[in-house]
Amino acid sequence: MSNLTLSKKGLVPRWTSELFDSGNFFSPSVLDFGLDFPAWDFASKVPTVNVIENEKEWKLELAAPGLEKKDFKINVQNDLLTISSEKKEEKKEEKDNYTRREFAYSSFTRSFRLPENCLSDKIDAKYENGILRLFLPKKEMNVSKPAKEIKIS
Repeated sequence: MSNLTLSKKGLVPRWTSELFDSGNFFSPSVLDFGLDFPAWDFASKVPTVNVIENEKEWKLELAAPGLEKKDFKINVQNDLLTISSEKKEEKKEEKDNYTRREFAYSSFTRSFRLPENCLSDKIDAKYENGILRLFLPKKEMNVSKPAKEIKIS
């Protein structure tokens, strides 16, 4: 069986993500403004992925709730499958004596190195119930037959 090679890119480089994921740097008490600001959880910006393989295909499942089909961009170039998303939101609340305006921006990129037996031109994708599913069909590889001894008569 061949393996897919995974990589991920979020809003910040990996080393800073690891720093922020320590649990101590951005603890709730440090960033508790008492308001509904966008989430400060950098780790949640890159969706988790399940890779399922069977004899005929690989199936990728990305957990990406809150997005729509139009938010995704999926490309294959030089045996590299790239899935990305970018979403911008703006909320504005006006009351008698103040205006509150919030901007939220989230993006992610996941890349997968495709094995040589993947039919990259036949990849299919579906998005429903917060799960993006990609189906990567396999092409049949020539399996070498075991050596056979031929007897001379």
